[in-house]
Parts: sequence; C-alpha cells; structure tokens
Amino acid sequence: MYRLVTFFLGFLGLAMAVRGQTALDLRVPVEGQPLSANITRVQQALEFLGAPLPRETSKKLEAAVRAQDAERLQELLDPYVLLFVTINPETRVKAQPGPAKARLQQAGFTPVLVKVANQCALTGELRLVSPQAGQVYAGMTRLSAERMQRTHLQETSGTNAVPGRFLELEMYSRPPMTPSLSGLAAEYAIALILSSESGTREATIGFEIGQGNQDLGFRGEVPVLFDIRPAVRVTLRIQDDDGKSSAARFIFRDEAGHVFPPQAKRLAPDFYFQPQIYRRDGEVVLLPPGRFIMEYDRGPEYRRLRREESIPSRSSAEVEVKLERWINPMDHGFYSGDHHIHGAGCAHYTSPTEGVTPEDMFLQVIGEGVNAGCVLTWGPCFDYKRRVITPTVHQLSQPFAVMKYDLEISVFGSEALRHVCLLDLKEQIYPGSEGTKTKGWPTWTTPVMKWAKAQGAVTGYAHSASGLEIDAPAATKRLFARFDANHDALLVRAECDQALLPLPFETIDRDRDGALTESELVAAHDRAAEQLPNLAVPQMNGVGAMEICVSVAAGVCDFISAMDTPRIAEWNMWYHLLNCGFPLKVSGETDFPCMSGERVGQGRVYVHLGRVKRIDFTSWCKGLAKGRSYVSDGFAHALAFTVNDAAPGEDDLRLAAPGKVRIRATVAFARELPRAVAHGAIVPPEGKRFVGDTVTLHGPRTAEFMAGGGRLVEIVVNGKAVATKEVLADGETHDWDMEIQIDQSSWVALRQFPQLHTNPVNVLVGGKPIRASRASALWCIETIEQLWRARERAIAESERVEARQSFEEAIGKFRRIANDASNGAE
Repeated sequence: MYRLVTFFLGFLGLAMAVRGQTALDLRVPVEGQPLSANITRVQQALEFLGAPLPRETSKKLEAAVRAQDAERLQELLDPYVLLFVTINPETRVKAQPGPAKARLQQAGFTPVLVKVANQCALTGELRLVSPQAGQVYAGMTRLSAERMQRTHLQETSGTNAVPGRFLELEMYSRPPMTPSLSGLAAEYAIALILSSESGTREATIGFEIGQGNQDLGFRGEVPVLFDIRPAVRVTLRIQDDDGKSSAARFIFRDEAGHVFPPQAKRLAPDFYFQPQIYRRDGEVVLLPPGRFIMEYDRGPEYRRLRREESIPSRSSAEVEVKLERWINPMDHGFYSGDHHIHGAGCAHYTSPTEGVTPEDMFLQVIGEGVNAGCVLTWGPCFDYKRRVITPTVHQLSQPFAVMKYDLEISVFGSEALRHVCLLDLKEQIYPGSEGTKTKGWPTWTTPVMKWAKAQGAVTGYAHSASGLEIDAPAATKRLFARFDANHDALLVRAECDQALLPLPFETIDRDRDGALTESELVAAHDRAAEQLPNLAVPQMNGVGAMEICVSVAAGVCDFISAMDTPRIAEWNMWYHLLNCGFPLKVSGETDFPCMSGERVGQGRVYVHLGRVKRIDFTSWCKGLAKGRSYVSDGFAHALAFTVNDAAPGEDDLRLAAPGKVRIRATVAFARELPRAVAHGAIVPPEGKRFVGDTVTLHGPRTAEFMAGGGRLVEIVVNGKAVATKEVLADGETHDWDMEIQIDQSSWVALRQFPQLHTNPVNVLVGGKPIRASRASALWCIETIEQLWRARERAIAESERVEARQSFEEAIGKFRRIANDASNGAE
C-alpha cells in the first residue's frame, strides 16, 4: 500500500518539546469510550499516512484504550499535539500552540495532530486557514475556471499574485477520520501541512467553523515558527523510444491523491491548472522523500506508463524512465501539429507575469510530442507578446519540433464576426493599425484574411462549433416568423415550399394532420441536431466559424478547425461547404488553454510531408492548406488513405463516367482512451450533438482510461457513410481494401466519429464540379443571412456597405450552386 508522501523523522520530532506549557494543561474531562474510539482511528490514519506513533507510545495507548482511561489517553497523546483548539460555549474558536515541535518537509504533506476541546458539542466542519496559504498566481478568467470546474477554488477572486504564500493546509478527513467534529468534549484530528519553501518560516495558523467564530482579539489564530527540511532534488533521466534524450509528461501522486508539486504553488514552467508537469532529460523536480505513483508518457502517441517510485531521504536523487511509443506517424511521413495554442490569456495567469515565456510553451509542445506548435498572440496579450513575434520559427525550434508565434484575431479587430487563425505570417501588423490592436483593423473577417493570404499565410476559423449549436426553440420561431403567412401558429405544406426544414415535412408532421406545430418543429430541430450532416440552421452568434461561408466563397479561407468543439456541428459546416464544391480543408486544434487546458495537442492535425530530415514550417503549413492531412485526438490514426491511389491534398481524381473506385486505408487506434466526452468514450446527458466537445466537461472530472474495444471506421461520400468496418483498438495497424460506386462528382473521406477524419479526395466525374447537394447550398445561404441578422451592427458603419456586398456575392454563388445541383441531389 502506498503512503502519503511525507518526511516525518519519527513523526517529525514527536518527542515532547513543551513551549510555555505542559502536556497536562491540555487535558479535558471527557468520557473514555468515545475518546478511545477517536484515538484508535487517529492511530490507524497515522499508520496509513506513513507517520505512525513511536512503537512504545502505541503499545501504551492500546492498553489505555482497552481500559477506556481518558486521563491516561490524553497524557500519552498530548505531547504529540502541534495545535490546540478550544471552541467555547458561544462557538468562538481559540487556537494555541501545542507541545510538539513544528517541523515540516518542503514539498511534502506532513501530518500534524490537532486537539479540539469542544465546549459546545459542535458538530460542524473544522477548517484550517492561514494568510500564508493559497495560490501564488492571479488572473485566470472566470470563464476558464467554469470550463475547468475550478470555481470552487476561488482562483479568480484576486487580481494580483500574493507573495509569501508558501503553505498548503487541509484537515485530513478520509476514512477512518471524519469530515466533521463528533461533538465530543475532547477529540483529536489530523491536519496536513505542506511548505513550498525550506528553512525557518513563520506562519499564522487559524481555525474556522462557519463564519465569524474566531475568539475576540484574534486568538483564533496562532503564530507558528516552522523548521522546514529541504525537498529532494530529483533529476529525471528521460530516454525516448529511439534511445535519444527527450522531454516527457509526468504526474506524481501519493495514495491520498495529492498531486506533486502542489498545483496551487506552481509557477511556470509548471502550469497550475494541469496535474502534470513537463521536464527535459536532466531537469529537476522537487519532491519530498516517500513513495509515489509516477505516471509518464509523451502524449497520445506513447503508452501511458505507471510505476511506484520511492524517493530516498537525502538531498538529491535520480529517476530514469524509458518512453514507449505505440505508434509513430513520422514513419509514415505524417507530422503532428496544433495550430491554436496560447501563451497568455484565459487560464494563464496575469500575475506575477502576463502569461508565460516561449521556453515554457515549447516545453509543453515537446513534452506532448507535437511536431509543430502554433502559439497565437491575441487580444489579452497583444502588446506584451508582440516582442516574441518573428516572421520565422522561434529559435528554440528543433529539427522535429518547431514553434512559431502567429496571430488569432480575437478580442480585437474582426473578432465580432468571430475568431480567425492566421498562420505563417511574414508581417503581423495590419496596414494602418500603427502597431496597435485598437486602430485600423477591419471589423469583419474576410478583409483580414485577404491581407494574410496576400503575404502567403494560411487562414482558418478557430473553435468552429461555437455558435453553430442548434437552439431548437429559436430556430423554430425564425421559421414561423418568416413562413406562417396567416399567423395561425401552424405551417402547412404550401407555406413550407420555400422553407429549409430541419427534416422532411412528413417526418416532422408526427400526427399526420398536414400542418406543423411549434412543438413538432422544436422536436425536429433537436432530432436533426443529433445527425451528421443535418439541415438545422444554427444561431450564428458564437465565436467560431461564423463568417466562413462568406470567406470561403471569396477564396480566402483555407481551413475549418476541428477537434476542440462539438464534433457534429464542426463537421456539419465543413460537409455542407464540401458538398458545394469548395476546397475547404479541416485542421485540428486545442485552443490551449482557453477551450481546453488539459494539454497542448489535445486536438491535432497530421500533415504528410514524406520522410524529411527536418520540418520546414512553411511546407508544413502549405500541406495543412492543401489538405494533405488528417485530424485526430492523437489516439486514432489514418496512416494511409487513397482513392484509386490518389491521396488527400493531391490532384483531383478524374473519371470519364460513373464507376467503381478502389479505397485503400491503414488505420490504428490506441489500446486505451481517456474516459471523456472529448474522445467519444462518453455520450453526455445533453446528447450526441456534444460528443467530442473539450470546452465543457459535461460531467465530473476524471483521470480514468478505458481499454480496448472496437472503433467503427466509415468511408464517407458527400457526407454520408457508404461503407463501414469495425476495427479493434489494439495499438496495431489495420488495412482496409474495398471498392465503392461513384455516380456523380463527389468528395470521399475516411472518418471514425469523433476521433478521426481525413481530408477528402475529390472525384470528378465527366469533368463536372462537385454539386452534391442543393440543400447544402441553401443551408449555407441561411447561415449567411442569419449571421447578418445577428452581427450586422458589430461591423463598423464605415465598412458595412462593403461587407454587405461581400455577403450578397457569397449568397449569389451559393444560389448558382443550388441551381447547378442535380435534381437527384437533396
């Protein structure tokens, strides 16, 4: 059994060291039987925590327990009490020092005894407080705290980091101890105290039960002078799967579940909102002596390894680890990337510094095994981070790990028409902006994307599904407002002739009365939102791919982001644009640490470059824009996908007439997968429409993994699955060789919902462009018009005429595409 990591030295000097009082002063009249039960549980807990009382004392206590001798029990245990708490009849709390020496272990939780004299039989929760305890950072946004389920930690209450906070405190309440006082006149409790510093430190320790219950004159607090032994400097020796030195991801936990180093005391390079830390070969982590469960890997392409690690009680130690890959996409010519990472804002602190350094972000990139990390400067850190923006990759870059600082237009400029990622920019200051984020930037996205494309950059929309979710009641009201000609709260078939319904009229009309009610349409929108593709029109009021139909029609948008927001909504928008024949590609992102702070590379794109000696970032970005890639969560891979030997991102495959094409694919899935909505392991209560979402956890936070199982791999033609294959998630590659019929110009791709999607291969039949769906073109028109209604006023008045003209030009293109679509197309 693993013990709470601590350094105790015989319970850290539990020998009596009376400080101005004697142990006898702490005795309280109390019945022997319940006190005996309390002390027995204390002994059991101390054993579990790895801090047993001296053997001779334990034997004497056992005899006193058998005799139920309250006087003798207190005589034996009181010398080990560090803090003595009195709760008077008015529930006022007073704290005094006990006789035990105040010794702690840096970086480890030390169990200390607390004696409570309870004069009012109170049964509430006793809390331990100190002005020297708490977080050492400030500036996390409330939205990030809500997304990460951290609001209970009250991390957003302060705006500035508070120096001198070196303690972590908690009352130990796991069985056999209890979370509340028993009400007994005297009882013993255990507190856990951790110091992030070593040496001699004074701290004020206080106790609370409810509000306003400290004794008058601040006697509910007591100053304690701690003697703190230094932590062990543990050097991590890290060897990659190929034998070379590497970086890796580590989580150190004790049996009680504490994470080390403590998150509340972390400053960069360790991020307080992650349980893991990252280290390069030869770097150091401070740990206390004791036993840990050490978990380590280098991102989802590696096996998650766990082992017990004992840290000796000396000044330094070494731990050696050898990483193990289960897959290496580079062997197949694919190089991973996350095109949306931030070094400031959201979950990053603003104090003591405004975000973190390039060195800190690069450690995250290499620690997760990401080949290309795009760190995007945006509104909250624009002025501060401009100093690290360069037209080339950062100097920290390595042959197979490159990092470049680029831009996300967010919280400034055109962000009202939602956020765009601009990659591989040579010039990052918009003409006329005078080097600021407040002047000259367009207030809609198409002009800024034109500017980026003119300098050879790659452009796309971030966190795409934000705003593409379906609000069924609102969508229903819009249909009634437009098409209920006689205002009778019913839509008959004639009124729906020009309406784009979420499902066929007959399907919606459940009572078969020839008219659609509001409740029938609401239910239809909710059903459609669970399908891929679907025709439910979203609100277009979020921060995702809002203006994408306009910019794609203008030829200035290269990609739509995926893998960080609900998958159906992400892929639905992409499918409709592909059905209209536009060459839009998909790329994978995390938006770290805004949409998700779990890890860099939670959403990824794997770009095919072939076997190269080093990654050229510009070539990687061009491959992303061409669609020579697949998107994934890193636990699923499409290492090969061809249609008649044509791969995604290559020239279109041309057929003279309808016929069969040969599909060949190689896929692989990890043996284990995080049990989370983000990876499809859980369908949330809100329904399938939220599967794949990383923004909201949709349930309790968990570190659980699920093993094995099957994955349904699909061949998709024009958004619809035409062939399926069940593939084992066994960490091995699986081949698929088959033929499918192509009757009209189409796009063909491979997917496994929600973990994996290749970019498409276009198959052109008889030289005709892809016009796969009239309904897709009409749906795109509806989204453009809804966006204008929702966001027109966000566009500067001086730009509104030009914007409206671009919107109308896009609508005109989609109308022509709708007219060109074959009669058989939906």
